[in-house]
Amino acid sequence: MKRTYIDANVLIAAFQGDESISRPAMEVLTDPERALVVSDYLRLEVLPKPTFHKREEEIEFMKSVFDSASETIPSFPQVTAQALQLASEYDMTPVDALHVGAAVIGKVDELVTMEKPTKPMCRVKAVTVTSLYPR
Repeated sequence: MKRTYIDANVLIAAFQGDESISRPAMEVLTDPERALVVSDYLRLEVLPKPTFHKREEEIEFMKSVFDSASETIPSFPQVTAQALQLASEYDMTPVDALHVGAAVIGKVDELVTMEKPTKPMCRVKAVTVTSLYPR
């Protein structure tokens, strides 16, 4: 099984994207050869808005992904330290750095994102980053 950390934009694309972006995102989420890895940071990024706006279908979708994940990387100081180092080295946004930091600390095989391949997150060498960004 390929241990795959999923970025928030993959979940968002799977739920609300048009066919060209939702299909590849859903393929990752439902791939039987992958063990999905999530984090507390991922929950924080994808659950508050739909919860505030009472979008029950979206909440249930997100929770079903979290429930099906094989592993959760918790928030703890080592992830924050890794994120700080990565953000400083690659000029990443704080949230992207937290996702990459969680993936690195979790020693996943791959981080899957919808970010453009030219974004700082995709240049990181400490973990394999795969972009599903439509070309």
